[in-house]
Amino acid sequence: MSVTLRLDPWALRLPPRMIEPAPPEQRAGRRTRIWELSAHLHCSIVGTCLSTAELRQVLAKAGMVQGGTEHERHGQGVLLAGLRDGRAKLLHKALDRRHRLAIARFAEARRLEDVRGLWREAARQGDIPGGYWAALTHPATDDALIREIFGEVHMLSHLVGAANRADIRRLSELEADNARLREKLARQQEHLRHDITARDARIRELSDLLARRIAEQPREEAAEAATLTGLIAGLEQRLRSESNRRAALEERLARATENLEQERRRNGALASDLHALTEELQAVDAGFVSRPDDAQPPPASLAGLTLLYVGGRADKLGHLRTLSERLGLGFLHHDGGIDDRSGLLGGLVSRVDLVMFPVDCISHQAATAVKRLCRQMDKPFVPLRGSGTASFAAALQGRSPRPAA
Repeated sequence: MSVTLRLDPWALRLPPRMIEPAPPEQRAGRRTRIWELSAHLHCSIVGTCLSTAELRQVLAKAGMVQGGTEHERHGQGVLLAGLRDGRAKLLHKALDRRHRLAIARFAEARRLEDVRGLWREAARQGDIPGGYWAALTHPATDDALIREIFGEVHMLSHLVGAANRADIRRLSELEADNARLREKLARQQEHLRHDITARDARIRELSDLLARRIAEQPREEAAEAATLTGLIAGLEQRLRSESNRRAALEERLARATENLEQERRRNGALASDLHALTEELQAVDAGFVSRPDDAQPPPASLAGLTLLYVGGRADKLGHLRTLSERLGLGFLHHDGGIDDRSGLLGGLVSRVDLVMFPVDCISHQAATAVKRLCRQMDKPFVPLRGSGTASFAAALQGRSPRPAA
């Protein structure tokens, strides 16, 4: 029997306050500190405004563990942003140091509309990290403007697909250009080899002629030598010109080859994402989200097991529960601590055989708690790419529960 814990869809909105209240004498004229901002903003600030190398330096100075994946280090940075024992100051200083020029531009603003205008200008110029940090911490910024800027930065992630398609087109163009350059270089090399061969033959012919003329007509030696020397000099000049052209073509080919290799690496990353998405679509096509009358037999490895789904979106839970029950799985849900008490999470993990959570719709604290509990209780857990039905179905396809590493 499945148990459903209700999730209020409005609970996923940003909190009413984005900046921690402070006495006027402390707030007036002072930029907001990162720990005074809502914890809902820390993830976007760390991910947008700091590079991975800078984040590792801050974590090292703060004495925090740096092992694991980049995602786990990102989670440590988000936790560090909310600490009030002085370590968050290291992160705040690093952000100020990285974006000092943007902060100096925003310091000239005195009114809310001035801050909004500077943010618009920074976004048009592509300085999203600097403008985002300077606008969020500006003394004149209020909750409404923070929500507006946060929403715009969030929507920028949806432009990645279009950029990836442009990169693929650019890769195809570079490959075609590289092929044309190779063909042209081959023709030039063949032409150069032909000219060198003809030059060598001509030099030998002229040398023989010169030797004969010197032996036969000593008086005409100077005139003939000058003529032959001029011919040889002309051929050598032509050879140097062809050699220079060849060197220029080789340099251009090297640059094109380097650009092609860079585009191939980027295309490899895109292919990896495409492969993951294709697996999800294949799971859907295989019948994991088919109608009840399709009579799809549930996998033997899943029948009779109980699944705990942590986080996610309320409008998707019904589909996930229906799919789980169709596969013979018991379905439990916990929202990660928004409406449900986080203390219930340990009890739920102990009752199930498998735990799943979508990485795009769960708090860092809840994700960390789920991983820790699963390792303690030797329960398998699966982070999902997204909160949609396709990611859920792809994870269940061929999945047999096993302890998490």
